[in-house]
Formats: sequence, structure tokens, C-alpha cells
Amino acid sequence: MLPTSYLMALALLIGRAVGEGWEDRIGAMGDMVLGVPEGTEVPYPIFQFKSAHPEVVSYSMTGETNGKMAISNEGWLYLVEPLNWAEESIYNVQLEAHSDTEIVDGPCSVTINVRDINNHAPVFSQTEYHGEVMERSRAGETFLRVSATDLDNPDTPNGRLSYSIVNQIPDRLKKPLFQINSITGEISITPDGEEHLRAREGIQYGMEEDPEGSVDHLKRKFDEYCPQSSNVPYELNPFYTCVERSASMRMNPEDDPDYTLIVRVQDLEGASENAFSANAKATITVKQNLWRSPGPIRIREHLEAEYPKKIAQVQSNNPGALYTLGEKERFPKFPFSINEGGEIFVTESLDREEKDMYVLVVFAKDGEGTTLDRPMEIPIIVEDVNDNPPMCEESERVLEVQENEPLGSQIGAIGGYDLDEENSVNSLLSYQLLTHEPTSSSGPVFRVDGLSGNIQVASILPKRTEIPEYHLTVQVSDQGGAEAGLSNTCKIVIKVIDINNEIPVFEKNDYGSVATPEDSPPGTTLLTVLATDADDPGTGSSQVEYHITDGNQDGIFSIDAEGHIRVAKPLDFESKSTYRLQIDATNPEPLIPGVKYDSSSTAFVSIEVTNVDELPEFDTDIFEVSVPENATVGVAVVKMDAKDPEGGEIRYKLEGDENNWLEINEETGEIKTKGKLDHEEVAVINVKVTAYEKASPENAVEKDVTVRILDVNDNVPKLKENQGFMCKKKLTPVFIYAEDKDSPPFGKPFTFVITQPRKYPNWQIEDVDGTSAKLVLKKAPEEDKTFSLPINVKDSAGVGVSHAFQVRVCNCTELGYCYIEPGRHGFKYDLPTTVGILGGTLAFIAVILIIAVHRSNKNQKKLAKETEDTDAML
Repeated sequence: MLPTSYLMALALLIGRAVGEGWEDRIGAMGDMVLGVPEGTEVPYPIFQFKSAHPEVVSYSMTGETNGKMAISNEGWLYLVEPLNWAEESIYNVQLEAHSDTEIVDGPCSVTINVRDINNHAPVFSQTEYHGEVMERSRAGETFLRVSATDLDNPDTPNGRLSYSIVNQIPDRLKKPLFQINSITGEISITPDGEEHLRAREGIQYGMEEDPEGSVDHLKRKFDEYCPQSSNVPYELNPFYTCVERSASMRMNPEDDPDYTLIVRVQDLEGASENAFSANAKATITVKQNLWRSPGPIRIREHLEAEYPKKIAQVQSNNPGALYTLGEKERFPKFPFSINEGGEIFVTESLDREEKDMYVLVVFAKDGEGTTLDRPMEIPIIVEDVNDNPPMCEESERVLEVQENEPLGSQIGAIGGYDLDEENSVNSLLSYQLLTHEPTSSSGPVFRVDGLSGNIQVASILPKRTEIPEYHLTVQVSDQGGAEAGLSNTCKIVIKVIDINNEIPVFEKNDYGSVATPEDSPPGTTLLTVLATDADDPGTGSSQVEYHITDGNQDGIFSIDAEGHIRVAKPLDFESKSTYRLQIDATNPEPLIPGVKYDSSSTAFVSIEVTNVDELPEFDTDIFEVSVPENATVGVAVVKMDAKDPEGGEIRYKLEGDENNWLEINEETGEIKTKGKLDHEEVAVINVKVTAYEKASPENAVEKDVTVRILDVNDNVPKLKENQGFMCKKKLTPVFIYAEDKDSPPFGKPFTFVITQPRKYPNWQIEDVDGTSAKLVLKKAPEEDKTFSLPINVKDSAGVGVSHAFQVRVCNCTELGYCYIEPGRHGFKYDLPTTVGILGGTLAFIAVILIIAVHRSNKNQKKLAKETEDTDAML
């Protein structure tokens, strides 16, 4: 029994609820789902249930309520104690309404969902976490995870947690070296951490060393680096005890971490100022990464040593790792190996000229083949030794020099090279002139630059007629470093070439006049000119080039290297009949200073173009015209236009019009229609028009003309059949087919409609495929009957007329044909059939009448004769 004060508070609260208009908390009795926030002040009215039965005097409730709620006699369901979502999130109760003696309403089920509020702070699973990370670990790889829980509903922001790093101690670089996943709490290093995190210097223990023997190991190291002068016990030696304390701290990293992180967790997804939070500490120790590359490693080529030769060693962070060796790029020979201790060997001497660099890839895996450390790359650089002598690009290099070449001119280079390492002393070349044949009285004519190998003119060259060529021998040496340099000899031939001190001279400066007809085809040779040069034959100084430099503005003529003047483009007497060409002869080599081309290197020729009676020419190559089929007779279709190059009169004639629908004006060339066109009969007319000279009809030219007759909508769709039948027992639709002589877009698809649908409500017409439709009879008539339906068929342009289509609905035979009883002819024939039958009947009657009249006349004649005979006898 609740205390009186509690009931009074409830009454006041209910009155307040009603006064504040909480109508949504009052309703009829029935199954219901209600929501109540946790932690509310009690008593708290949840909902008032009202039964529809007026005799109800009280309400009762059953179910697992844990004593936290009750119901009043007025039907108010209310809280007795505050709800806690963390204890129970759903309550299911059953309500009943009572009269004085019995249950009059219910039971009904009521579900009460406890709505969570953010009333719990998150809690870390530990107040302090410790993690170890290997130096040079990959950014983003998780090495530690913190976790927290929250008693609030995890399906709402109240229970959704967000992690963050508040502080990093120390922070010397002012860069975050660690990062945390805000959702999972996983801690990893940042890219800056991958670059900067390093283990502290001090005594480091390899993974293969026994931790229990670490003290003995420390003593051995101490004795090795700090030999004692007396037998002082280690524990009394202050130097040892200092080192021991430092080492022992590193043996237990949690006592002396490298970094301390302050980690925070917040509810409400960390997105609200009102979020609850908690903090924890994470200490981080950076461990030495034994898995490090010893490269790059340098090995001299052709090294004389005992093979296999150890060049490096690697060590995994995991004891018992199995090592394998690979190469980054495939090469036919791989002269390296690795043993179980991680020692790497070169198995034979190397040749830099064969391959100057290798990249070894070392793998550390366990016995199951699982990778323990990420693959390590070790560059191997092959160092050069001077094992290649200098070489000449050619066994004998040939150069040229003009006989008047000025002093200091460079005429070429030796062309030496060395296969040793580029830009090293082993490939740095020097040049020395050994022999020079012949030489002049003043000494060598040429000199060789000792570093570049360029050959220069050192003294005035004699005339070519005196010394036509020189032979040089040059020694090419490398520097060789600390070793003896290597050398080779290169041979050079220098030919003295003639200078261009003569100009081309034409055999004559005026070649007169040359006539050619205007119909000479391009490529026709008109004449040949010739100029000669007195310079040394076979050189650029004596070679002659021809150019038309004047009188050839339109490029009508061309000239080749042999002096042949040809027609390059079609000639036209009417446009131009005379040409005066200027032709110049030059050398490809420049003339020496002081020598210039003059009139002897120029020639002239006149070209006379003679007239030819040419054929007429049409003004266009293609004639294709269109004309609608309903064009008026006499309308112009096209005008043919041809001209005679000589200006003569032109006449025209037309051939090939089999339908005789076209005619041409003989003088003007205008083609007109002279008959009615019909696209359905002929869609394209191909004719030939001939243009000829009036004065010379044999000079004629023909042109094909295509006249396309365009379709117009001059035909309406028509039904292929005008009658059909249906069997009464099975009203199978009758198919109707139409056709149209017009072409698209004036033909199909067709549309079919019954012209007077109200008059024939029992009939329906449906389009099938654009050329056909089907008639559907909805209900069969009581007796055989013939229907004449007006059906309008329209083409795609909407043009059409109505047609009468007769459908007989009848009793059918087993074969599916209409059955006609003897003496009954209910089927109506169409008009042509009726006229035919009527005509046949009338003709039959006429024949009977003629026979009757003929017999009647014959009988009358016979009777008259008998009468005459009787009279004679009397």
C-alpha cells in the first residue's frame, strides 16, 4: 500500500499532465507500445487507459515489473521507481479492466521501452597500457589497442565511443608520431613516426640471446670493453653498477618507456561538448629493428678472391627465421646466395660492363612459409676497373677539307670511345697525333686536340692538285686511375676537295621558241637545256642544279636535274598561249668569296601553246534532281549548262526516257516534264544528255542525269477483300488486310476504325501489324445474319476513306464453313455479284422469249399453209 503522500503527489502530477494538455497520454484500452525515459522523477504518469465499458471501476496489471510501476483505479499506468536502461530496457505487462464482480475488458499487452539517456561515463578496461613498436615499422600497422565500455545504449550516440590521443610525451619534433583509430582504439605510428622513431642507444639484446643469461652477457661485454685492473667484485664496481642499472631498466621497458601517450575516450561519438569522457595512459617502447639493410654494397668487378665470398649479413627479429634470396629484376645470371645464418655471398666475379647493379631481395619466413619481416632490398653496386681499352668508331675514318679552308677550322673528330664506367678516369680519353703523312715544310697541316679529339687546320693547305689527301695516325688513351692506362690507335684519311670557283655556263643563252598543243598531258617533255661547270667533276662544286626563276607564275612547267623542261599542269590556249621562261643554273656548294653567278648561268626559252578544238564541258560533274509526281506538266526539272572552250554554240539532246515523260530544250538545255509523272510506276528516271557543238556535231560530250520522282499521297489504302464470315459457336475474329500503292511516309502503317461505332456497338476492331486488323464480335446474334460494316482505313499521313465490309455470322459445318439450309439464302451478295446474277437471269428470260416467239411464228405459218391447202381442196 503506497503512502498517502505518494498518492497525493501522483494525483497532483496527473492533474498537471491533464492541465498541460497531455492528450497523447490518454487513450482507449488495447495493445500498445510506450516509451519512457530512464531516470525520471517519480511518481511519473506513463499513460491513462480508458475502457469502453461504463461499468469499469478498477484496473489491474500483471507481468515482470520489478515493482517499478503500478496502475491506478482510474487507469493511469505510472512509475513507482525510476527506470534504469542498463538494468532492463524492455518491460512487458498485461492490463485488465474490472467491474465490481468480473473482468469486462482485456487483457491487453503493453510493451514499455526504456529510453536511454546519457547518464554513464565511459570506462577504460585498464588505467595504463603498454605497447612495443619496432623501429621502421610501417605506418598504420596496429601494435597496441585500448578499449573502453559504456553502460549506455550502444545503438544510440550515448553509447558510441570515440578515441583520441590528447598528449604525446616527449614531443621534441612537434609532430605526431602516433595515431589512434577513433572507433576501434587501435594505435599505430604515423608516416612521421615511420621515419623518425628509433630505439634508444644502449645495450641491445638480439632475439637469439637467452634473457636468463643477460647478466652474464653484460659481464662479458663489460670485461671486453672495460678490463679491470684488480679483482673488484662487479657489485662493488661503480662503473659496472651504473651500467647494470641502465641495462636493467631497458630489460624491463615498462619502467623506462620511450613515449607516453595520454588517450581519451568520449561518448556521444566525441561530437558534443556535453559528452562524458575518461582518460588512460599508454606507455610505448621503441625496440631495435634487427631487420635492416646492410646496403648499398660495393664490389669491384673482376675481383680476385675465393668464392663464394661473404659480402653482408642480415638478421630477422624472429629467431629461427629461414632466409631466401631473390632478385628485383630477372637476369640470366644471378651470382648471389644466402645461408641459414643470413650471410649473403657473391658466388663469382662480376663484370660491370655486363651488369653494373643488382638489387637483392631478402625474405625471412617461418617453417610454414609465413613471412616474418617485410622483404628487404639490398643494392649491389659493381665498381668499375680499367679493363677496356679505348676503341675507334671506324677502322679508318674519312674526312674532307676544302683547299682554301681557313686556319683553325674544325673538320671532324677522331671518334673514340671506352666501355668502362662513363665519367670516370677509366673512360676519360686523351688523344695524341703519332704520324702525319705527308707533311709540309712548315710542319703538320693538321693538329689534334688532346682532350676532345677534334681535328683542326694548323697551317695553310697546299692546292688539291699538289696534295689530294692526308693520312693521320692518332693514339687514343684512357687515364686508368691508379692502374696503367690503356691505349689504341685510330687511322684518319683527310681528302682535300676542290673549292667552288667556277660557275655553270649554258651551251646557249636563248633556246628560241617551242610549240606544243594545249592538250599536251602533264609530264610531256618540251626540250632539254644544258649547262656545264669547270670545277672538279664529281663534287658539289661542279654539280649543276636548274631552276625556272621567271615566267612560270602558276607552276605550269617544271625542270629536273637533267635540264628536261616538262608540262607540269594542263595547258589552256584560251587562258594563255605564250610563255617566256628564265632558267638559272647554280651549284649546291656556295661559291667562294669574290665569285658570282652572271648571265652565262642564265638561259631563256619561249613556249607557244597552239589551239585544239576541244570538246564541250559541262559546268558540273554530277546531275541528280528530284521532282514530285504531282508536278504540273511543263514544269522545269533541271537546266543543263555546257560551254565550248572555243566559244562555239552548243546544242542539247536527251535520250533514255522510255516513258516519254521528259523533254529538253535544244538550245537552252532546260529539261521539262511533258507527261504526267507516277512514282508508283517509275520512281527513278535515268537519262543521258548530250551537249554538242552546233558547227561540229561530232564534238560532243555526254552526261548522265538521274531524275528521282518523289512520292506524294495520291493513293488511299484499300481493302484486299470485302467480305468474311464467323461461326456462331466460335466467334473467331475476322482478319482484314489493306494495301496502299504509295511509298513511305504515305503508306503503311495503317489505322483501322469502324466509322459509326455507336451503330455497331457489338463490333470491335483492333490493329494487328500496321497492314492488318481483326474484327471482333462481342456477342453472337440469335440467328444467321450478314452485317455490312463501314470500315475506314487511313495511311500513316492520316489519309483514307471508308469501305463496306460484309461479315456473315452463321452456323458452321464441321469443316468450319457456313451451312446453308435448302431453300434459304439469307446471305446477301455484294453489288457486282447481284448485278451479274440479275444480268444472267434477264438474259435467260430473253432467250426463252425468243424461242417462244420463234415457235409461235412457225406454228402460225404452218396453220396458214394448212388453211390454204384446205381451200384448194375445196
